[in-house]
Amino acid sequence: MTLETVWTLVEQYWLIVLAIIALIGASAFFSGSETALTAVSRARMHTFESNGDQRAATVNALITRRDRLIGALLIGNNLVNILASALTTSLFLGLFGDSGVAFATIVMTVVLVIFSEVLPKSWAISSPDRFALSVVPIVRVFVGVVGPLSSAVNVIVRALLAVFGVTLSRDTSMLSAHEELRGAVDLLHREGSVVKADRDRLGGVLDLGELEVSDVMIHRTGMRAVNADDPPDQVVRSILESPYTRMPLWRNSTDNIVGVVHAKDLLRALAEPEVDPSTIDVVKIAQKPWFVPDTTNLKDQLNAFLRRKVHFAVVVDEYGEVQGIVTLEDILEEIVGDISDEHDLEMQGVRQEADGSIVVDGAVPIRDLNRALDWNLPDEEATTIAGLVIHESKLIPEERQAFTFYGKRFIVMKREKNRITKLRIRPLEDSVPS
Repeated sequence: MTLETVWTLVEQYWLIVLAIIALIGASAFFSGSETALTAVSRARMHTFESNGDQRAATVNALITRRDRLIGALLIGNNLVNILASALTTSLFLGLFGDSGVAFATIVMTVVLVIFSEVLPKSWAISSPDRFALSVVPIVRVFVGVVGPLSSAVNVIVRALLAVFGVTLSRDTSMLSAHEELRGAVDLLHREGSVVKADRDRLGGVLDLGELEVSDVMIHRTGMRAVNADDPPDQVVRSILESPYTRMPLWRNSTDNIVGVVHAKDLLRALAEPEVDPSTIDVVKIAQKPWFVPDTTNLKDQLNAFLRRKVHFAVVVDEYGEVQGIVTLEDILEEIVGDISDEHDLEMQGVRQEADGSIVVDGAVPIRDLNRALDWNLPDEEATTIAGLVIHESKLIPEERQAFTFYGKRFIVMKREKNRITKLRIRPLEDSVPS
C-alpha cells in the first residue's frame, strides 16, 4: 500500500480520526477528574465554600456521595475508551486489512496509557484542588445524567460482594475523624511540612478523649496540702511559701479534704484591717472542694473546668479515697507541653548523659518522655516510666537489675522501699552487656 493510497484512505476516514482524538481527550478528562476529585482537600474546599466559592460548594456536594461520583466517571471513562478502541480497530482494518487489529491494539494501548491515564492523572495529582475546581462544572452535569446508572451499578456490586461476605457502606468510614487527622499530621511531619512541636500539640488535642484524669494528675504522694488544724500562722506561711496558687486543706486525714485555699483570697483577707495571721480562720477563706472520679477522660474534664470556671479539682477513686489533684494547667500541658513560669520549681526529671544514655526519675510520665525524646513507649498499662518497668518485668526490680524491651535497655539505678526512683535508659543498639 502506497503513501498516496494511505492518504486517500485518511481523507475518507477523517471524521473517524477526529472522533478518536475527541474520545481520547474525553478519556483524559474523566481520568484526571477522578484523580483530582478523589485527592481534593475537603478542608480546603469547605474553606473556599465558606468564602462564597460556588464551584467549591459543588465539589463538596459531589464528594459527599463519592461512590456515585466515581462510578459515573468510571462509566464515562470506560465508555469512551471502548468506543475509541472500536473506531481505531475499524480504521486500521480498512488501512491494513486483518493485521490492523494488532496494530490498533498496540497503538491504542500506548496512546491510552500515555494520554488518557498517566498524563492527566499526573497533572491532576500535582494540583488536585485547582484541577477539581476547573472540571467540576462539567462533571456535575455528567454525574447528574449518568448518576442513576452509577447508583444502579453500585447496587449490583454490593449485592455481588455480599454473596462473598463483603459488606460495603458508603456512610461508614474505615478511619475515624481523629485517626484521619492524626495520620495526616504524621504524614506531613515526615514530609517536613509540620514541625515536631506542632505535631505534638495537635496530637495532644486528639489524645484528650483517650486519656483519663489519673494519667495526668499529681499523685497523692507528690501532692502539697496543708493541715487545717495547724496553727493559723503556720498554715499562712505554708501557703505563701508554696510555689502553687491553690492548695488543698485537710483535717484529721489527707483523705478528708475540707477546702481549697487560693493564695489571692488569703492575701485579700490578710489585707483587711485588724486581721492577724495568728488568728485568721483559713477554713472560712477556703473554697468548697470539687471532687472528680479518676476515670474521667481529659476532654470531659477540660470542658468541666471551662464550664464551672475553676482550675482545680481533687481526684478520688471509686471508694471515695483521694488519689491526687488535677488542674487546668495539667490538661493544657498535655496539649502544649510543659508550662513554666518564674515561680515553678525546676524539676530534674530527665538528664542526658555523655554516653548517650538517659537518666530518668521513676515518676516521670511516659507521655512526657515520649514527647521530649520522640520515643514510642506504650502508656496504656502504666502512667510513669517506673510503672512501665514494673508492668513489663512483672516484679519490683532490685537496684542494678536490667531489662530490655521496646528497643531500650532499662537499668534500675535507685529504689526506695517498693518504689523505683531512678532509671538509666539507653537505646538497644547502644547498650552494652551487663
